[in-house]
Amino acid sequence: MATMQDVARHAGVSLSTVSYVINKTRPISDATRARVEAAMIELGYRRNAAARSLASKRSRTIALVLPSTENALGGTLSEIVTQAARAARARDNHVAVWPGLGTEEQDAAEIQDLVLGGAVDGVVFLEVSLDDARVATLEKVDVPFVTLGRPARTEGRACVDIDFDAAVDEAVALLAAEGHRQIGFVNHSEASQRRGYGPSVRAEAAFATATRAHGVVGTHVWADEDAAGGRGALDALLGAAPAPTAVVLMNETAGFGLLAQARRRGVDVPGDLSVLAIATSRGVGALAEPQLTSLEVPAERLARHAVETLLDLVEGGEAPTEPILVPCALAPGDSVAPPRDR
Repeated sequence: MATMQDVARHAGVSLSTVSYVINKTRPISDATRARVEAAMIELGYRRNAAARSLASKRSRTIALVLPSTENALGGTLSEIVTQAARAARARDNHVAVWPGLGTEEQDAAEIQDLVLGGAVDGVVFLEVSLDDARVATLEKVDVPFVTLGRPARTEGRACVDIDFDAAVDEAVALLAAEGHRQIGFVNHSEASQRRGYGPSVRAEAAFATATRAHGVVGTHVWADEDAAGGRGALDALLGAAPAPTAVVLMNETAGFGLLAQARRRGVDVPGDLSVLAIATSRGVGALAEPQLTSLEVPAERLARHAVETLLDLVEGGEAPTEPILVPCALAPGDSVAPPRDR
């Protein structure tokens, strides 16, 4: 089935020009309009009902674009999606959840078609990389969007994010206050760092800063987003010299493998090794044994800020001048204790 991108290429015009012809939202010359309409007929392009009605009213639907990464739809991200749907409903809007299935460039083209075709009014990206092609593409065609996360350039862009610097510093400070002098950090995969995944990059830098500030020895490891990644991370940490007595865990999927490997190796949590999870949810922490002490993702606040900011943009408002950074909140658990004497 032909898409708006196909029509644009065939007619030799931009995708936004095709949208203007379809929706009659801006004046287009007769010659250009004829060329676009001829391409539509030749390719068999059919305008959907949402596209035909866009000129007169909004769809009152926004798209939540899931990560096109290995992070997928874990427990914490699922909670954010639920809270976003509630925030949209509070303003008489709906959400359409759209999974990223290809490269950033492929996803950008499909999302662009989704919005310019009138199916949705705007987009919330639930994760972004530092140099995200999807963000740059939507910016060029003036599509309203908000990023849950921060690209490298935030000026003029609506961004809502966890305050990772503050969360990592708080985690290290809490463990140092318990008496831990050697602290490990389990990040997302090394592949996520190479492709510029914001949380991975920012957390690595924040951990180095926090360990220096609190006078402790830090050991940072990458972990794939699965149980095997967690098992490997624990083995790497216990093999370090000196081995950590506490771990800051930012990779919730790998965390279950880490805890299982600790039991397999006879390492008591928290007696031999304290584990403090960050950027996770209470529901995920409660699934672990022992229940994880956590700095929780503020899912409701993140989702509400993102959805309300997007709907304000759709209605003609301006983007915030600075990223909206939301702090994590401490949720007590059973996985942190003072270190045993060695």
